[in-house]
Amino acid sequence: MSNLNGKVAIVTGGAQGIGRGIVEAYVNAGARVLLSDINSAAIEQAVSELETLQPGRVLGYQADVTCREQVQAMVAAAIEHFGRLDILVNNAWKGAGLARLEQQTDEQLRGAFDMAVMAAFWAMQAALPEFRRLGGGRVVNLCSLNGVNAHMYSADYNAAKEALRSLTRTAAREWAADQVCCNIICPGAASEAYRRFAAASPDNARAMEQANPMGRIGDPLHDIGPVAVFLGSDDCRYVTGNTFFVDGGAHINGVHWAPQLKS
Repeated sequence: MSNLNGKVAIVTGGAQGIGRGIVEAYVNAGARVLLSDINSAAIEQAVSELETLQPGRVLGYQADVTCREQVQAMVAAAIEHFGRLDILVNNAWKGAGLARLEQQTDEQLRGAFDMAVMAAFWAMQAALPEFRRLGGGRVVNLCSLNGVNAHMYSADYNAAKEALRSLTRTAAREWAADQVCCNIICPGAASEAYRRFAAASPDNARAMEQANPMGRIGDPLHDIGPVAVFLGSDDCRYVTGNTFFVDGGAHINGVHWAPQLKS
């Protein structure tokens, strides 16, 4: 397994769900991590749990990634506290829920782009000088099968995540000469958003799981974490601009997604 000994990472949205799984996988692989989230209570709980596993490896940091100044301060805090920054994982997301395209608002679409695209854009720009100073770096951006498969009722999320995929691929091309590898994970795992969806629409969630070639939803730590570790490691030094579907094969023929919404 790839190791991250000596590496420092930022993981946004790191207190719960997929972000939390990636943080733990990184810590287990030897990294030190700035765990960023907007939810102070969730940060405190996650850091407390991780301290029992690997003391002194995680710094909790509260930030609203839709604010440029807070994103820039987050990157600066990681470098100041740990002395370097090797890996940036853009995972933070807070959605507005499902809605038909014709019922979505300008604010909803702009909010999605601020959360998924602008937040990553600002963080990537802020991290690049440090990556160049170190002679290379890693960007791992979390996107979604929702966008790839154009799932219904999440046009804001789909569009924002596909824009983030394009941003990541462009950065991969432009920053390759700086040895900065930029890749995308489209996960199929039990994120906090998925858990809320499953609670609200258990029949559709069950159908999705049954339609998955492996017959289950992924685990953030054990299924997504190892791929994120590889993409953050020196083993990834010749891999850039790629989309990794870490989803049990769900992308092959698509997945069932037809929840009922009122017109």
